[in-house]
Amino acid sequence: MSVSETQVAPAVALLARPGAARERLREALSHADVQLVLEDDPNTLEARVLQEARPQFVVIALEAAIEDALERLEAVLSAPGLTLVFDEAELAARRDGWEAQRWGRHLAAKLHGHQQVLPPGAEEEPSLQLEPGHPAPPPAPQEEALQPHLDQALSWAGEVPADSLYSPPSQLHEPIALEQALAALQPVVPEPLDLPSPPPALAEPAAPAAPPISFDHTAWSLVEESIEAPAPAEVVATVAAPQPSFDTDHLSLVDLDAAAPAGARAASLLVLAGIGGPDALRRLLGALPASLSVPVLVHMRLDGGRYGNLVKQMARVSPLPVQLAEAGQRAIPGEVHVLADDIGVRTAPDGLHFLSDANGIAIAGLPAEHTALVLLSGADLAHVGPALDLAAAGAWVAGQVGEGCYDPAAATAVVAAGMVAGEPQELAQAIAVRWGEQDDNGEAP
Repeated sequence: MSVSETQVAPAVALLARPGAARERLREALSHADVQLVLEDDPNTLEARVLQEARPQFVVIALEAAIEDALERLEAVLSAPGLTLVFDEAELAARRDGWEAQRWGRHLAAKLHGHQQVLPPGAEEEPSLQLEPGHPAPPPAPQEEALQPHLDQALSWAGEVPADSLYSPPSQLHEPIALEQALAALQPVVPEPLDLPSPPPALAEPAAPAAPPISFDHTAWSLVEESIEAPAPAEVVATVAAPQPSFDTDHLSLVDLDAAAPAGARAASLLVLAGIGGPDALRRLLGALPASLSVPVLVHMRLDGGRYGNLVKQMARVSPLPVQLAEAGQRAIPGEVHVLADDIGVRTAPDGLHFLSDANGIAIAGLPAEHTALVLLSGADLAHVGPALDLAAAGAWVAGQVGEGCYDPAAATAVVAAGMVAGEPQELAQAIAVRWGEQDDNGEAP
């Protein structure tokens, strides 16, 4: 049974400029059992037309040329109940053959809300292999069924040969109780004989009675008995050491933060991405907990450097606040900071600070034991070496795997080196376990 036979086809709008990317997306939607209610160029599309089409999903071919149009349509695209599906126009234009069919199956699964991404004829069949299990317990025997056997055993009891090693006492008759049989077998103790007492001369002198032992707890001592213990009046009273006092009226989180190690205050989650990264980044940020206790640093190269639009796109799905990192600011725990190509990071006693750096972020300068690093689709291969060096020093490093990783070179390299692997949602769950809750000092565990 196909998806279209089990549920109503969802209404989809396609926003893309004319060209190869738009044709590839239209072909994928035609095989996805959906209602294509609108197909238009976002640069010329009016917001009213998109709203009147009432789509449930909007598939957008993302490129720098339509960023201004997306800002103009933001009020309609942010409507509740509307799901946005982004695809990079450059990537969609060159997708062909088997790769295009695979992406189309994943697009259909996302639009219909299921996990059927295998090609026709490759569905998983139920296993017919027998599995171990507990056998059903036998029914309890009924008393009526046992009674004939008990009667038969009683009738044969007289014919059973007796044990020659034991013969019951004559005064007892079978059947007897076990206690009676044991008592009858006890040996008889003879009466004691009255013997004359020995003469007084031969009698041994009686030992003097030992004086009763008295425990005088006031005179207990661990020293030798020859040293007399001092009288109670001479014992010098020990002055109790003063106990530290805690002024609960003047507790301050600033003092606690100042007492924490500098490396713990500089903890961070660094996410590196590139081609194919926007979709993976949305899935990662959308699955992070709102209680995350460290700042999230995102570095993804974009053509044209329109990082402001990336901030707006990620703010729609992220439970954490998203902002653009600026030189001179401090990385705030529990917030997402998008780093441009010319923004670096330095470690300070109170955490991480952003600065202007033409070389961008330096991975080697982060505190290894308090840093998590995730390489998503399109991450730069030049970051693999520093990431593995940081992992050797104690950092938590992971790489994206799965069908949605369109440029897996860097992510696969760290995974092959033994680092954590998983889909973006799975990596977000692992990060939540590591930093989802704060300890008593307000720092991540």
